[in-house]
Amino acid sequence: MAAKLNPIDMAKYVSARRALDYVEDGMRIGLGTGSTAAWMVRCLGDMVREDGLRVTGVPTSSRTADLARQVGVPIATLEDVKWLDLTIDGADEFDQDLNLIKGGGGALLQEKIVATASDMMVVITDASKNVETLGAFPLPVEVIPFGWQTTKALIEESLIGMDVGGRAVTLRLNRDAPFRTDEGNLILDLHVKRIGNPRQLALVLNQIPGVVENGLFLDICDVVIVGTADGAVEVRDINSGTITTEQVDLRDDDNIFVNVSD
Repeated sequence: MAAKLNPIDMAKYVSARRALDYVEDGMRIGLGTGSTAAWMVRCLGDMVREDGLRVTGVPTSSRTADLARQVGVPIATLEDVKWLDLTIDGADEFDQDLNLIKGGGGALLQEKIVATASDMMVVITDASKNVETLGAFPLPVEVIPFGWQTTKALIEESLIGMDVGGRAVTLRLNRDAPFRTDEGNLILDLHVKRIGNPRQLALVLNQIPGVVENGLFLDICDVVIVGTADGAVEVRDINSGTITTEQVDLRDDDNIFVNVSD
């Protein structure tokens, strides 16, 4: 199966496979949202069906919940489990300190709540998401619909005093209509190009009336696993300060295509 994947999907797949080495029987696991996280959910479903793994997943979006149900991963709400052993999710960008930009899929609020309610967060990604300075990927900010244009203007004004490389703010669309999050909110994408002081920006944004949450995940991620097209992974552990390169064992009988839709 793995030999049939294109290089991009292979990198996502091997990072997802390696991340599941952190999973133990009986764990409560936060299930991320996005194309890379979807590989992880499929692989986890394979372990549940084929190996008898007992886990409880807490999805970070309705589409992740749908996928988990289809592949046989038992799910619950965060209210049900209270606290998580592990969250595995993707990222749109990460820097050398394992700070992240997330929210390209529009699930940043649930993703941040789940990640911060976990003993450990593992991020699965590929080398294209590695940056020296955060900000090339537009920073998502979730806002309530009421007065969103005022909130947008306040954000634009606040960016004047920030150490950023751009100040354009756009409303995210879904075709011709505003994109809606699972909570019914809107997403404003900040095209800042470069974020010189992520902590200052995160603090300022969350003080603006109408802002629900921003896509800067600071001091939350413990491990980043960077997959490559040749089946190797680079594992960066912020707690141990180590960076290791490993080869993922790809079994010939891997079967994660189980008639599910992404």
